[in-house]
Amino acid sequence: MAIIRYDGTFAGFLTVVFECYARKLNPADICKETAFQESLFGESIRIETDEKKAHRVWKGFQQKLHPRNRELPFRTFLSEEKGIEMRLYRFMRRTFDSNKRIDTDFADSDVLALKKIERQVMRESMRILEFLRFQQTIDNIYFAAVEPQYDVLPFTIDHFRKRFADQQWIIYDLKRDYGFFYDLQEVQEINLNEKSFSTHDGKLAENIVMEDELLYQTLWKNYFNHVNIEERKNAKLQRQHMPRRYWKFLPEKNQA
Repeated sequence: MAIIRYDGTFAGFLTVVFECYARKLNPADICKETAFQESLFGESIRIETDEKKAHRVWKGFQQKLHPRNRELPFRTFLSEEKGIEMRLYRFMRRTFDSNKRIDTDFADSDVLALKKIERQVMRESMRILEFLRFQQTIDNIYFAAVEPQYDVLPFTIDHFRKRFADQQWIIYDLKRDYGFFYDLQEVQEINLNEKSFSTHDGKLAENIVMEDELLYQTLWKNYFNHVNIEERKNAKLQRQHMPRRYWKFLPEKNQA
C-alpha cells in the first residue's frame, strides 16, 4: 500500500482513480503534492494528471449516480476537508464495483458524510452571493475579494456572469490566491502576481479606486446604521446569519 501524490486538481484526483484501477493499486492515502510529507517507512507514487483519463472516469461515474447527485464528487472535493480524497475514493470504488445504486445508501458512512459535506459547501457558496461586495476601479472594473471556508468560487461565477453581464469584474479568493475575470465576453481563471489590494481584507489601493466609490461605501454604512435598530440588536443571531469571517469584506461592518 502506497501514498498516492497528485497535483491537487479535481482532474488529477480522477486520474488517480483511473490509475488505481489500471495498476491495481490499493492506496493507503491520497494527498496533494503540496501536503505530502516524506516518510522513511512508506512508499509514495506520483501520478501525473491526464485529462483524457480523468474525463473517462468522470463520464463513467456520472452514469452510476442519481441525477441529483451528479455534482456530489466535485462539490465535496472542493470542500478541501482533511481525508476527502480517500473518502471519495472509497465511495467511487464501491459505486463502480456494485450493480446497485450506492449514492442513496445513507447507511454507508462515506455517503452520509459526503452528503453532509455537500450541504456545507453549497451553503458557503450561497453566502458568497449574499456577502460579496464590489469596489469600482478607475479602469471601470469591479473588484471583490473573499476568503470562503471552502473553495466555492467555481459555483458562483455563473450567477455573477448573468447578473453583471454588462460590467467587467474580478472576483478573487484571497485564501487560495486565485480568482475569475469577466471581460464582457468570457470568464477566465486568473492568478494575480502583483496585487493592488490588501491581502487581508481585499481593499483596493486608494490610487486605483474610482472617486465615487468611497462615497458609495459611506452611504451604504449610513444606510446600514439607520436600519439597524440598537434596542433590537441580537449579536448572536447576526453572527449566525452573517459569519464573522465575512465582516472585514463588508463596508457596512467596517466603521473605520
